Amino acid sequence: MKAYKNTQFLDSPDARLLRIVAEFVEPAARFSRNEIEDTIVFMGSARAPEPADSAEAEPPPNDDTQAQHWKAMARYYQDCRELAKRITNWSKRLPEGHRRFVVCSGGGPGIMEAANRGASDADGINIGLGISLPNEQENNPHITRELSLEFHYFFMRKFWFAYMAKAVVFFPGGFGTMDELFEILTLLQTGKIRKHLPLVLFGTDYWKRAVDFEMLIEYGTINRSDLELFLITDSVDVAFDYLTEQLSRHGVKEHGATL
Repeated sequence: MKAYKNTQFLDSPDARLLRIVAEFVEPAARFSRNEIEDTIVFMGSARAPEPADSAEAEPPPNDDTQAQHWKAMARYYQDCRELAKRITNWSKRLPEGHRRFVVCSGGGPGIMEAANRGASDADGINIGLGISLPNEQENNPHITRELSLEFHYFFMRKFWFAYMAKAVVFFPGGFGTMDELFEILTLLQTGKIRKHLPLVLFGTDYWKRAVDFEMLIEYGTINRSDLELFLITDSVDVAFDYLTEQLSRHGVKEHGATL
């Protein structure tokens, strides 16, 4: 049997390097076939409910604080969907002869689903970079079929997020979203990402409570100028205007730029 047809070998620890390379080469082939060179990545919680479902799924009415937060997460779902739709409509009107600024998410439910759904609302091609996890659902149904990927290795999935991104929008999320946020911030702060990469943190109250940036400045662990790496807002209009202005000024000019 030829080695590359030997599934027992390919699934073994000895073939780990081949599996890692496959998670680079196979997605690259899909993106090339679909003429995708850059993306706008949407990050956020898989647990954010669709607004239509939030009343049925929200916590008991005697827990007013949790119910209020649950409604806020449902609102973030709707705002994410609207922003992804508007970005997709804008990108489709660009004069370039290929697909630009394609919406990309982590492929799952919640905020990720909202991003893919918004792009689909605008009849736009969109990407889902899913990950195999014991308790996670399958990729959401709004992703363009050939661009619905599933990764085994977190670091390869995160590579594809960062490699093609021309902007990243972070909605409220948990450990995974925090991990992705701080990795991107670290790469920008240290100059490992050389391209211009605007970041939006959507949800002022959430982000200012989740990460005390002022405290980090007080302790001298970051500089105040590091806060210029991102914009915090609660407004779809503000986020849309900021992203389209930044992408028009830098993204088109830097077409083909990489990490």
